[in-house]
Amino acid sequence: MAAHIGRRLRKGAATTAVAAAAVAALSASQAPGVTVDDQGRQSAGDATSAPDAAADDSATGNSPYYTDLPPLNSPAPSPSAGSGEAGDRSAAEAGIPATVLDAYKKAEAALRGTGCNLPWQLLAAIGKVESGQARGGRVDADGTTISPILGPQLDGNGFALIRDTDNGAYDGNRMYDQAVGPMQFIPSTWSWAGRDGNGDGRKDPNNIYDAALAAGHYLCRYDWDLSQPGDLRKAILSYNNSTDYLNTVLSWLEYYRKGTHEIPDGTGALPDDRSDARPGVTPSAPGTTPPARPGTRPGKPSGSRPSPSPTAPGTGGPGTPPTTPPPSTTPPTPTDTVHHLEDAGTGTLTAMAGHTFAERISTRAETQAGKAVAKVRIRFTIVGDTDSTFAGGESVATVTTDASGVAVAPALRAGERTGAFAVQAAVVGRSVKGVPYKVTVTQRAADALTRVGEKELTCVAGGEFAEPVAVEATYGGEAAGKVAVTATLVTSADDPAENDKGPYFKDADGKAVRTLTGLRTDADGRLTLPKLYADDTAGTFLLRLTTAGGATLDVELTVEPAATPSPDPDPSADPDPSTDPSADPSTEPSRTPAA
Repeated sequence: MAAHIGRRLRKGAATTAVAAAAVAALSASQAPGVTVDDQGRQSAGDATSAPDAAADDSATGNSPYYTDLPPLNSPAPSPSAGSGEAGDRSAAEAGIPATVLDAYKKAEAALRGTGCNLPWQLLAAIGKVESGQARGGRVDADGTTISPILGPQLDGNGFALIRDTDNGAYDGNRMYDQAVGPMQFIPSTWSWAGRDGNGDGRKDPNNIYDAALAAGHYLCRYDWDLSQPGDLRKAILSYNNSTDYLNTVLSWLEYYRKGTHEIPDGTGALPDDRSDARPGVTPSAPGTTPPARPGTRPGKPSGSRPSPSPTAPGTGGPGTPPTTPPPSTTPPTPTDTVHHLEDAGTGTLTAMAGHTFAERISTRAETQAGKAVAKVRIRFTIVGDTDSTFAGGESVATVTTDASGVAVAPALRAGERTGAFAVQAAVVGRSVKGVPYKVTVTQRAADALTRVGEKELTCVAGGEFAEPVAVEATYGGEAAGKVAVTATLVTSADDPAENDKGPYFKDADGKAVRTLTGLRTDADGRLTLPKLYADDTAGTFLLRLTTAGGATLDVELTVEPAATPSPDPDPSADPDPSTDPSADPSTEPSRTPAA
């Protein structure tokens, strides 16, 4: 669609002043400085304003966002820090709902090694500013928001003008676009930036796993290195082109980098202040659609917060906290009922380096009575000094338990680093007893070695073998790539000691060596040895090749004696009558009498 130039969001003067003062105090260390080019234009790092880009070129269409700033206390307060309602709210603001936090960390893991250096804390900062961490973690077991999170319709009336691009598929609005989901993507951006982060085959902007992974790819799309301040600022401004937005995100990023903690889903604090708050207009919080304006078609309603219950008689008037908290009327979620995890019949977890583990980890969620619990998210985390990963190259995987309460982790892929490590299974959103699994990676091996080619390997004493020795390693009939091979010129078939005569290799200094280590087959299981030379000893010799796994191959080498030169004849010696033509009467010319 044609790019529409977005209008700058109008903000209430009081809200802006408070936000600016707090940002100056909290993020001075990372706030971008003002730079001006030779045309007098301010850069994206300007501390007071940023030029509006085309709204539909940003992830959110420059939609409104939450301007609440981080608490001034520690990001991870001790249990004794704070008390009462203020302390509870501070802890809720500092914490991140379990499933939402899991989604951020999984997205970071998926992009690890790309050079983008995306920190999950940046996704958390953007998620906080865009939707208050999915409205305090109000998501189901699959990570999908309980109700849609929608920004106001972008109809140009106080907001950018972006006409409908998805026929209402994502936002329920067929006239104008609205930002959708916990990371607030507009439909036109989601159409190309959307990702499937939870492996269900769908790209749903209302799913925190899909949205977090999409946000990660969006922030990394220009090969930016987010560990560099300049690239970090560019990436954030590309998400929502406002310097106030930039500074707010940077504040939360710094806050989360100092530490945070996991809180149960649905218990996060909802932010209060919105960037579109202004006199005479009711701010449209994510999850609600603003009232339709004359001549417009309202978007799909997404529900609203429940009204406060009337005060019961005898519990005090309005604003007076009851002496006894009322019993919760919310039924427990499946996660609430989990008491512990049990192994679900996982076998021995051993695999050769570079191979996929035949056995997959299976974990069962149970109540205290041992009853299976379905629809619970189980997080599997690889722990230890290893380069092994789950399928897809990730070190963290989250799986929902099935009807029998069992979650089966993705297949493990062994890296090249041998030894033992662990995989820890834990319940997302609950601190209950988990299950550790011991995993072992063994070195690559071959169970068979065969020579490539059938030509006899011969040379004369003091010469060199024209034909190199080439072999192929296999394991279970398949090519055994990257297998270590040792080559030794042995004394005999019955004596594996290194021979001190006969054929030899040369080292880097040209000296004779008769044992080579550190050789390795290529990806196809093949190995061609260095050139062989022969000393002055003639005879038949053996080259023995061995691998991890027990494969052995003896290659026969033949060294022929050097040719002995014939002595020069003595001209003074009497000629051999048997070879002297003059002594043979038959060689004399015939004489015919003259006529």
